[in-house]
Amino acid sequence: MALPVAEWQARTARLWAALDPALRERLAAASLHDAVRLGCDLLREEEEEAALLRLCQQARTDKEPEAASWYREQGNREFKRGQYQAALRLYSKAASHELPGSPEVSVCFANRSAALLRLGHFEICLEDIARAESHGYPDRLLPKVLLRKAECLLCLERLQDAQEILGVLESKTALDGVMTAHLTRLKKLSQLKVKLGEKERCPEPAGEARGGIQGEAEIWEENSSISGASSTLCLSFDAERGRHLVASQDIVPGQSLVKEEAFVSVLCPGESLPLQDGDTAWDTRATNADLYCHRCLKQLLASVPCQGCSYAKYCSQDCADVAWQQYHRTECSLGALLLTLGVFCHVALRTVLLAGFAEVSRLVAWSHRGDKNLQNPEARCKPLSEAADAGAGNRGIPGCGSNGRYQSSYQALFHLLPHTEQHSPEHKFLCTLSVVAMCKQLQAAGLEAAVLNQESPHQQSKPKTFEETSDELSPELKTLAEAMLRHVLQLQCNAQAITVMQELGPGDGAVVDKKPVRLATAFFPVLSLLNHSCCPNTSVSFSGTAATVRASQPISSGQEVLHCYGPHWCRMRVAERQQLLRQYFFECRCRACLEELESGVKSVVSIRNSFCCPKCQAQMQGEEDTLCCSNEACATSASREHLSGCLQDLQQQIKKALDLLRVGKADQAIKMLLKCQKDAGTFLSPEHLLMGEMEDHLAQVYATLGKWQEAARHLKKSIEIVEMHHGPSSVESGQELFKLAQILFNGFAVSEALSTIQRAEGILSVHFGPQSAQIQELQEMKACLSELPRNILQRT
Repeated sequence: MALPVAEWQARTARLWAALDPALRERLAAASLHDAVRLGCDLLREEEEEAALLRLCQQARTDKEPEAASWYREQGNREFKRGQYQAALRLYSKAASHELPGSPEVSVCFANRSAALLRLGHFEICLEDIARAESHGYPDRLLPKVLLRKAECLLCLERLQDAQEILGVLESKTALDGVMTAHLTRLKKLSQLKVKLGEKERCPEPAGEARGGIQGEAEIWEENSSISGASSTLCLSFDAERGRHLVASQDIVPGQSLVKEEAFVSVLCPGESLPLQDGDTAWDTRATNADLYCHRCLKQLLASVPCQGCSYAKYCSQDCADVAWQQYHRTECSLGALLLTLGVFCHVALRTVLLAGFAEVSRLVAWSHRGDKNLQNPEARCKPLSEAADAGAGNRGIPGCGSNGRYQSSYQALFHLLPHTEQHSPEHKFLCTLSVVAMCKQLQAAGLEAAVLNQESPHQQSKPKTFEETSDELSPELKTLAEAMLRHVLQLQCNAQAITVMQELGPGDGAVVDKKPVRLATAFFPVLSLLNHSCCPNTSVSFSGTAATVRASQPISSGQEVLHCYGPHWCRMRVAERQQLLRQYFFECRCRACLEELESGVKSVVSIRNSFCCPKCQAQMQGEEDTLCCSNEACATSASREHLSGCLQDLQQQIKKALDLLRVGKADQAIKMLLKCQKDAGTFLSPEHLLMGEMEDHLAQVYATLGKWQEAARHLKKSIEIVEMHHGPSSVESGQELFKLAQILFNGFAVSEALSTIQRAEGILSVHFGPQSAQIQELQEMKACLSELPRNILQRT
């Protein structure tokens, strides 16, 4: 959740309403500096600390050995049932709750290694075995783990290492007599040792299977004036659009325009059910916090837990160590507070920790000097040539260095517009009290020194003479609070959601269904230069914390490079888009909006997603509560409320059908979906997106049953509707074609599969690049089909 929890929002709203009107007026007009000062006075330590403490207790981030034991037992239960993926996640949860150095944590790693072995993740299994050994795994149980280690080494064909482990096992059996139950297994492994030893003398050619599959490297020349941007772009300015990027030459679809690492990113925790009073069990569901590294956002298999809290998890010890050094040593004990105050506050704190107090205080002090560049938008956006001639970065484009180069840096981030005057007073008050509360907690927890020591040694502050009290923030923390308030306000217009394509369901089927999921919130200073359009000419994709912007259509020299902030013209009507875009404090005047507003013609989205007449199936029309059939000869009318209720009922039935599929009742799911399809035909347009979604769901069910031809037939109908709404070269069409390629591949429809792969590859490479995982999978399918005997290819 971007903003604080609802209870804290309600509390600050009551505080705001209770303020004297004159004070409310002062707060509404206050600068960031004055807002922090007033916020410190208004935040009553005794009352608000108790309120925050109660809210933080709902977000448990401390180590809880009792929870660790419970999760481990649940993991053992799932392991015995053969549900190794579920067991893996539960063992990871258990490890995150164990106290560092306890013998139980080694048992968690050892148990998790058993699940990893069953899932075929041999290298990671060896890592967990090493973790178990380094954390003091009991000697009496060690032979069992060594046996597992030997099996992994054999599977990886590391024969010499495996033989050494087997030798140790044999000696331990002779000496200790504790391996009786494993003797049969040991003999089988000994036989495998000999066979694999022979195989080792005839190694297979390395990389033969994947030869020629890797995508070609993209040609990239970085801009000399804008870090992370292509040389095909330049920075421009006008009074209406502010800073923006323009093509300096003709650009073709698929061409990379920006490659930028996030200055800061924070994992969105994902939803979790709050525990009820009296509950003894803990939540077993996996959220983003369990599935992705909290630093680099890499997908987790066997997480490395933080030693201080149960929340932060990493893909490796290296990532954990870097995170600790850069910011987590400060954040660790504040986990529950950060979850309570929301992702925007968390991003703001991590931003100032990464920047370092010296840089933060320098820029905050600069903003206090009343520099004209801070208030004058034209001065903020001088062309790069003028910035370079200016000699000093603060007289050129804000964010540029003295050489006029616009970099992905804290200086560039600091100069993103916070729109202080345009936020509602209530929202600014909420943000102010939240950052002040966080800084007071930093001070109360004794973390102020850690925050101020982020700077390099030669920039250390002078010894403080300020006498700290429980009610007053130090001047340094007030400076941090002001910078953090600035960043929280900036995020409303400049936050970038890092998204990933996440598998729906267990992900073990022949056809993988995926949906985009918001994974993290980040600041990208260069990406923030792109202005919005409801019909953009770019596509943004992510790999970990890195963003890549590609041209999604031809861009002519001199044309602005545009990014969609969310409401795309294909997905909603202009009135709905304009409503959503108000949060960015501008009125969209893009081509799609102007055409729809000025022409007076009804939106294509409205026409395609319309209700149809239950008698003659013509389009229903009207802006009032009663809709009328567009066929004058029919003249049937119906209540909008009634038709909307039918649509909601239909969506509930579809959800029930998908629930049946998830529990393995595919035949029942088909019957329910076919009935839904029939019912929908009586009141929805044949082009309605929901009609396409039902075709997609039917294809999914038939694929689950291995009925590939039937699955392909339904998916082709879905593709027709998707292309009608989003266009044949859209990323949505590419994703549907990717699924069709999987179905045709599994159904052995070779010729059609090859042509579909080619279409999907052409679209997805434009949006995600030739190195993306989906392109690699398509190329693997193509290579496999191309190697089939000629007579089979001719028949299909």
